[in-house]
Amino acid sequence: MANEEDDPIIQEIDVFLARSLLEKLYLFQYPIRPASMTYDDVTHLSAKIKPKQQKVELEMAIDTLNPNYCRSKGEQIALNVDGTCTDETSTYSSKLMDKQTFCSSQAASNVSRYAAAVYKKGELHLTPLHGILQLRPSFTYLDKADAKHREREAANEGGDSSQDEAEDDVKQITVRFSRPESEQARQRRVQSYEFLQKRQAEEHWVHLHYYGLKDSRSEHERQYLFSQGHGLAENTELIKSPSEYLMMLMPPSVEEENDKPVAPSNVLSMAQLRTLPLADQIKILMKNVKVMPFANLMSLLGSGTDSTAVLRCIQQVAMLVQGNWVVKSDVLYPKDTSSPHSGVPAEVLCRGRDFVMWKFTQDRWVVRKEVAAVTKLCPEDVKDFLEHMSVARINKGWEFMLPYDEDFVKKHPDIVQRQHMLWMGIQAKLEKVYNLLKEHLTPKKQETQSSRPSLVSGEQRVNMAKAKVKQNYGQLEKEFQKQKAEMKSNDTSAKMDVSNIRIKEEPVSDEEPMDTSAYEGMNNGIANGLHAEEDSRDSLNGHLPGGCIDLVAQELKAFVSSTFKKQFVLTLSELKRLFNLHLAGLPPGHTLFSGISDKMLQDMVLDTGCKQILVPFPPQTAASPDELKVYALWEAGDTYDQHRQVLLEIFSKNYRVRRNVIQSQLSQECGEDLNKQEVDRVLKVRCCS
Repeated sequence: MANEEDDPIIQEIDVFLARSLLEKLYLFQYPIRPASMTYDDVTHLSAKIKPKQQKVELEMAIDTLNPNYCRSKGEQIALNVDGTCTDETSTYSSKLMDKQTFCSSQAASNVSRYAAAVYKKGELHLTPLHGILQLRPSFTYLDKADAKHREREAANEGGDSSQDEAEDDVKQITVRFSRPESEQARQRRVQSYEFLQKRQAEEHWVHLHYYGLKDSRSEHERQYLFSQGHGLAENTELIKSPSEYLMMLMPPSVEEENDKPVAPSNVLSMAQLRTLPLADQIKILMKNVKVMPFANLMSLLGSGTDSTAVLRCIQQVAMLVQGNWVVKSDVLYPKDTSSPHSGVPAEVLCRGRDFVMWKFTQDRWVVRKEVAAVTKLCPEDVKDFLEHMSVARINKGWEFMLPYDEDFVKKHPDIVQRQHMLWMGIQAKLEKVYNLLKEHLTPKKQETQSSRPSLVSGEQRVNMAKAKVKQNYGQLEKEFQKQKAEMKSNDTSAKMDVSNIRIKEEPVSDEEPMDTSAYEGMNNGIANGLHAEEDSRDSLNGHLPGGCIDLVAQELKAFVSSTFKKQFVLTLSELKRLFNLHLAGLPPGHTLFSGISDKMLQDMVLDTGCKQILVPFPPQTAASPDELKVYALWEAGDTYDQHRQVLLEIFSKNYRVRRNVIQSQLSQECGEDLNKQEVDRVLKVRCCS
């Protein structure tokens, strides 16, 4: 009340409803005018309208004498549109862009709430608007310029082939007879965008006469904006009760009521959904989601919903597959519809989709080729079936989308038994239609229905991989220690009786001598790792006199350490190549020329703190065995040790990994966000150079 007293009524104005221009009055919204055009004194050259579409075109003159008008651009546009010659068909007869066309579009579909108001002598006169049109510049003259350009090019090409005109007169004509159009095809054609555009183009333009603001006819028409009679009989709409007046000010949205979807729609809100009956809610949800556990369905329906009623309704629109509910085929493909891909009728589509659903009741995996071979449907339709309820797995097939819902199966055995009987009937029907063989009827995994399939999370897979790597590393470590002990025992025996040593024939499978044939020209007179002038009896196949063993081991260890500090990851083939290059630069008689086998080199790599990375290369790879053996420096003592170890664990699981996977794994394991440049530096400079 205090607010009302502080805001007193200053004046009361009588409101009148004018009907003279009812369903004739339009509001035009012009764009921001250029500096060379003013709408109050501009010359309207022509105007036309399509009444049914409420579409208007206005042609207005441009003031070419205005200082803001660019004359050179106007001449260029006119030249592009009309060319050099001018005739009656020319758009710009003055060889200058001196006019512009504005085309309208509807600003609002429902204008019943809008009116034009005129205030005069303490009275407010309202006239309802029939339409609100926004005018925008039309650039059809650019299309005309392109068309003339193509015509000129065609004319130039036609002049060159004038000699062949006699031969072009005779042309072969192919006659085709169209099939009778079905009712469904006719409805699709009528609702198509091309047909609607054609219907709109067929409506003829109605040419109008434009009268200026100060014209006497305009003054006469403007008088119709005022109410012709002030009697109560003509203004009964304004004499209403407060509730009726409020309803007139804020009427219910008729447009929303008319456009309310009667069929399931992805844009239907949950508030609108819960106003529908329970059966319709479940049908809409299942049609949109297609596969859903019962617990998720209950959460979407809201608290207080009776689960018994939901179970009764869900069985009308869905089937039970692996404890989850999958929408029925006849709900997705109603009668008298067809496939958008192949035009196959709905009955055939339902049979094919039922076959896919039935296959998932037998197994978690389905092969797409098998479904296509049995159903004889096009690949696009089969792919739609599978995408409704499964996920594609590389080199495996299609796996059912959701895990086995064991809780629902235990809580509702009666529902499960009833659904099993329904599937038995569907199976019998499919056997008759598709002539199914025993291989189609026998599931690959019989325990799928009775037991829950084993599902391994991503974290469990990572832990399993780490355990496997540790196990493999332990085995390699044991083998290395065993081989090291054997080497020491062999060295001890060599010290005791060196004079009796001759040539030891080693098995090729255990220790293959390093291939240095490619570097024979670089060994400075060295043959087979020994200088020609030295006594070869002191070094045979890697067995050295006692005084030289430690020296050779030190030299070899120094080479391996320095090499892996420069290049953190190497294959055995690359390491052998670098070792041969190292030998080529040594002076004659060096201890490393005593002969180093592959096994000695690999043992030394493991002894210097490196590890062998068991990269799972594909079986069909063309790489040599030495290229498949990968060694990496596990700890270099720098800040990138953790990054390097994470990378090596990643590549021990897969030989090819995407960059984004590496980046996310590094961020997760190291606890820091790495950008693309830092990941590149870790990959190329610090870890895998």
